[in-house]
Amino acid sequence: MRPSATPDVFVTGIGAVSCFGATADAFWTGLKAAASRPTPVPGLTEHVPDVLAYQVPDDGTAAAGASPGALGRAARFALTAAREAVADAGLEAHEVAEAAVVIGTAVGESGGREGGHDGEGSGDGTPAPAAGSWEPMFSVASAVGAELATFGPNISVSNACAASGYALSVAVDLIRRGEADTVLLGGAEGIARVPLASFSRLGAADPETCRPFDAGRRGTVFGEGAAVLVLQSARAAAGRPVYGRVLGTAWSCDAHHPTAPDPGGEQLVRVARAALEEAGRGPGDVGCVVPHGTGTRQNDVVEYQVLREVLGDRAAHTPLFSLKAFIGHTAGAAAAFAAVSAALMVRHGEIPANIALARQDPECPVWLPQDGPTALRQPNVLVNAYAFGGSNFTMVFGGGSL
Repeated sequence: MRPSATPDVFVTGIGAVSCFGATADAFWTGLKAAASRPTPVPGLTEHVPDVLAYQVPDDGTAAAGASPGALGRAARFALTAAREAVADAGLEAHEVAEAAVVIGTAVGESGGREGGHDGEGSGDGTPAPAAGSWEPMFSVASAVGAELATFGPNISVSNACAASGYALSVAVDLIRRGEADTVLLGGAEGIARVPLASFSRLGAADPETCRPFDAGRRGTVFGEGAAVLVLQSARAAAGRPVYGRVLGTAWSCDAHHPTAPDPGGEQLVRVARAALEEAGRGPGDVGCVVPHGTGTRQNDVVEYQVLREVLGDRAAHTPLFSLKAFIGHTAGAAAAFAAVSAALMVRHGEIPANIALARQDPECPVWLPQDGPTALRQPNVLVNAYAFGGSNFTMVFGGGSL
């Protein structure tokens, strides 16, 4: 395939707040442990028994230095992860001031607004808005920019569960067009009761755990947290250690159904091939796939069929890392978490063991290594993120230094 002619975009710092804790190190340690379970959601599971979630521990935003009432839950997570990513990249004050901020989120701060109808807070430390007041729900990117005093472009992206994937493409474009040398790119979500209860009513919530590709899966289980990456141009990244490069991104829309994926998968195949083409990579160059893999019956089957079409004979020999089995479906933050996972896998040269399946679905014969870490034989990771409304995203992340 022809080599990519697009300017390089490097990842120089990462940060994460997840059900495993408030740092990227805690996130990687949790993935290596290959054990995770969702827990009841206070104030909701008592009324909707099949609703569980992968929740951030109570001290998950202590590192942010922000009082619980000052920011919403998603913004606190994003700020914690952003500060870690900035420190990890070693950014100087002037670099932070000039940086752009692009954050993807599906529900924003809607969880903090739910208590406003009865005059009570949301239960997450966010006070209820005053009666008759209006507060924006999609304020996470602006909150991060304000707290860190950034003066570059500030963009919030919200197109359901592909939000941080589309945000990543926007961030890459800002750098490639010369509009920014440094971008704080991420995704953030805080648990909100209405979406969780709605998925239960749709029959799309698994009452036990998130188990993509398992024959007994019964739906998805949501998670919360934030993942942030520092993306930089070659000029800005010079002299810094790097995790790797964003080699290619692509998006598409299948316009098939408001919630269901197109069973033919044509646009999913298209977006994956477009990302590989931009990256200058072929099926044999992919060392790992982080699938969208939500645990819903239709999604997992369609995604297997897509991977078989895109990777051909290599599909059966390309390991998958089923991230949502560890941290749940983090909605608009899912692609950012997958990108951080890809960066860590490339940095360490290995793929953590997947959480063991009770019985793999014979309709999804993907390779999910479960007996221990697997060597990343090719330093390129394919990441998928799909969303309601038919929004599709694929990225190719690759290793390599400046």
